[in-house]
Amino acid sequence: MAREPAQLSWPSILRLGLVQTSLGGVVVLMTSTLNRVMVVELALPALVPGLLVAIHYAVQVLRPRWGYGSDRTGRRTPWILGGMAALCLGGFGAACGTALAQTHLVAGLALAALSFLLVGLGVGAAGTSLLVLLAGGVAPARRGAAATLVWVMMIFGFALTAPLAGHFLEPFTVMRLVAVSGTVSLIALCVASLAVMGIEARLPAARPEAPEAKPPFMQVLRKVLADPVARRFTVFVFVSMLAYSAQELILEPYAGLVFGMGPGATTKLAGLQHGGVLVGMLLVAAVTLLAKGTALASLRLWIAIGCGASGLALFAIAAGGPSGPDFPLRGAVFALGLANGIYAVAAIGSMMALAGSGGERERGTRMGVWGAAQGVAFGGGGVLGAFAVDAMRLVVADPVHAYATVFVAEGMLFLVAVAVALRLDAAPSSFPLNPAFEAR
Repeated sequence: MAREPAQLSWPSILRLGLVQTSLGGVVVLMTSTLNRVMVVELALPALVPGLLVAIHYAVQVLRPRWGYGSDRTGRRTPWILGGMAALCLGGFGAACGTALAQTHLVAGLALAALSFLLVGLGVGAAGTSLLVLLAGGVAPARRGAAATLVWVMMIFGFALTAPLAGHFLEPFTVMRLVAVSGTVSLIALCVASLAVMGIEARLPAARPEAPEAKPPFMQVLRKVLADPVARRFTVFVFVSMLAYSAQELILEPYAGLVFGMGPGATTKLAGLQHGGVLVGMLLVAAVTLLAKGTALASLRLWIAIGCGASGLALFAIAAGGPSGPDFPLRGAVFALGLANGIYAVAAIGSMMALAGSGGERERGTRMGVWGAAQGVAFGGGGVLGAFAVDAMRLVVADPVHAYATVFVAEGMLFLVAVAVALRLDAAPSSFPLNPAFEAR
């Protein structure tokens, strides 16, 4: 009797998670340290690093092209390593550009812009191909737990790099910034290279297409978007990530303006939210592993729970302002983080499951389409949320009602995402998100 093809073991999944750790280590310097240096030490407008980060998100629209490229070659490892090389070069280049801007502003910002472009290209190429490799090698019952593991390891990259880099940046000079950034980039590239070494060779080889069998990119992309499940899942990812990220830039100001919290208290509030995200991810990982073969292992169920609960938490936060200072804001924010974590890990696991529904030749393109929807929505969501608050404050005098209106709108977006997610299996070419359960 034929056995299932070779699948990734937990040690191999852990090793691939180290790629995410490396990626997170470079990205955290780009989005936090360089942002602070430009605004504080170089006294540049906050818009400058904001636009640079926007470049990084804008190029995420190229993710389908990178996924298509790995489909054509039949190998994911070169794309992961090439993406990491571009990311690390971009991270180092951005630090050099920041240092150069101290004496030659235009040249420094031009180098920084080019470097952020490289970072976006690298994150897209490496991140997409890594998820495709996981999608093809992880057993269905392990997808929720595997998604949790690689996500948590990326967060670990943030948590490890930020304090260590901060330690070596003291006393601060721009040359120290360049040296620390270069060291982090070099270590990240080495760790990622060692992490992926030999793993893909243990899986069934994905044969590259013969030259005459390689359809052009736009033809493959149209085919993917013509599939009802792929198209609905793309809409789901975009809508849910828009709702997920829209509170990113307004929750702490809301806590400060409406509840009178100081900077330290609002920072702790953000930490509480991230703690809730981690708990939610671990909850889904544990339940889907322990309850495999039952309804509780369905990732679609957890997507609906996570998005629905996120919407309810946002409604509660919106109602909290008019309720007064006795409202338990911390509890509501933790609940929002918990629900966000449940939704996020279930969505990633579902993405891994659905990527193979069109066959190996489309796996990378599909993952790229969803990655592009995620990146664009995440990049635009924060800006859109902040813009919506500013617009509402022109209409209503009380900031409480301005923020509450935007939080309610975000909650409604999450409920729309639930409706879209629940329709995924209604499509003719549906791919079960939990094959073990659906086959019973």
